[in-house]
Amino acid sequence: MIGISLLTLVPGASGAGIERYARDLCRGLGHCGSRAYVALLPTVAPGAADGIPGRVIGGYPASRSLTGRAVAMAFAVARPGRVAREMLAGGVKALHYPLTVMIPPVTRVPAAVTIADVQHEEYPEFFSAPERLYRRWMYARTAKLARVVITLSRFSASSLMRHLGVPAGKIRVIPLGVDPERFRPGAAAREPFLLYPANFWPHKNHARLFDAFARVRARRPELRLVLTGAGHGGRTLPEGVASRGLVSDDELVRLYQTASATVFPSLWEGFGLPPVEAMACDCPVVVSRGTSLPEVCDDAARYVDPLSPGDIASGIEDVLRNPAPLVEAGRRRAAQLTLEACVRAHDLVYGELLTS
Repeated sequence: MIGISLLTLVPGASGAGIERYARDLCRGLGHCGSRAYVALLPTVAPGAADGIPGRVIGGYPASRSLTGRAVAMAFAVARPGRVAREMLAGGVKALHYPLTVMIPPVTRVPAAVTIADVQHEEYPEFFSAPERLYRRWMYARTAKLARVVITLSRFSASSLMRHLGVPAGKIRVIPLGVDPERFRPGAAAREPFLLYPANFWPHKNHARLFDAFARVRARRPELRLVLTGAGHGGRTLPEGVASRGLVSDDELVRLYQTASATVFPSLWEGFGLPPVEAMACDCPVVVSRGTSLPEVCDDAARYVDPLSPGDIASGIEDVLRNPAPLVEAGRRRAAQLTLEACVRAHDLVYGELLTS
């Protein structure tokens, strides 16, 4: 049996991309996996195992607060024994930690860990000093303890080798994918709004997007910008900009299906799933020219310099004027990046662990 450890998951606070990845992986394994699996769950997310059996690990003192989360992680690192016994009960022979950190560090069975990126090494100014220290120590320790390190792009694999010293032979690159049954074109007409699905984090580059949007809106006063994700509450947003906050999957799909375009001017992405989700819904995308995004989007996006509001504005206007070529290219690209392919690649890694 393979244990999928979601112990550090805090719904809505773990990062929208990595949380979706973990949940979709569980759901996909239930649909097309070839082995027995169990999701190892924290008390704050007992329903996170959508698709495979779940087991709540009561010995892990999960918390929704930042301080409580830090305490829980420290406890699990310092005294992993009780939590490890709960995790391995029932015949678990290998573990996968999809949420970046190997907490608790169970070494009695072979383990894989997914490390999506090492953004803190490239943009240390986006993190507090304690967080930088924690990430550098924990990421390096996790990469060393794991039998296999999964990452989501060739760009991220290169970063892991450069910053963490992970040997190339230990890394497996598995691109993320979308479920075409969930993310698909709709029948409703497109509306005059742009969509940016991202938490309000420094690397998501909202300020430059707001500048670019104001320039476009000066010529298109009917245009709106819709934000989703955490961290927008209580902020004063520019005219024409509205936040929906954390939205359900169904609402996110409706937004992709009705937006004129999705904009994604992020400064750093280990993969960047939202542009692919948008493509699957026939929504044209404007993305940053850098990090993993050209690898992910291939020829199906309008690329812009994320440091230049003027270039972001030009990209938006180009796509609004002529979306059809990107819609068609995006449909083809999304068909290459499916959840099923992602899940089957993970299952091959689990086979490696069981035979190692």
